[in-house]
Amino acid sequence: MPTRRRLIAVCGESDPQTSLAELAFSVGKGIAERGAVLICGGLTGVMEHAARGARAGGGTTVGLLPGDDAGDANPYIDIPIATGLGHGRNAVIALAADGVIAIGGGLGTLSEIALALRNRRPAIGLRTWRFDREQQVEPALPVAGTPEEGLAWLFERLK
Repeated sequence: MPTRRRLIAVCGESDPQTSLAELAFSVGKGIAERGAVLICGGLTGVMEHAARGARAGGGTTVGLLPGDDAGDANPYIDIPIATGLGHGRNAVIALAADGVIAIGGGLGTLSEIALALRNRRPAIGLRTWRFDREQQVEPALPVAGTPEEGLAWLFERLK
């Protein structure tokens, strides 16, 4: 019986002019090269560059869009899913994924990180949120220095 392909979420800022484009591309390509499916919010910025990378690596991309129109997906999304959930789609992304990589990002990315960690999904960050507080009992978000380091860490935990 064939094994199920892993779903790896890439979460990050939606700014089309993001300075993290090449980082996101490398992560997306690495996901595809490892035989996993990239899942993201399907729009611009980090999501688009990661999907572009996954496509370049011969992979499959899924976009869970916040609105009702699948046509809003970036051109690198193979399977656009118009959820109509707005920011609620962040929960679906975090919970559908087997693992999460956060790259940069704003509050939407922070919500995806929190939901992944709360639900015991392996999650790692690249140039993203760092949080700390006294008497913290929640799991910390590990931070990788490079896409390769982040991908190696994540895929090791999926075995």
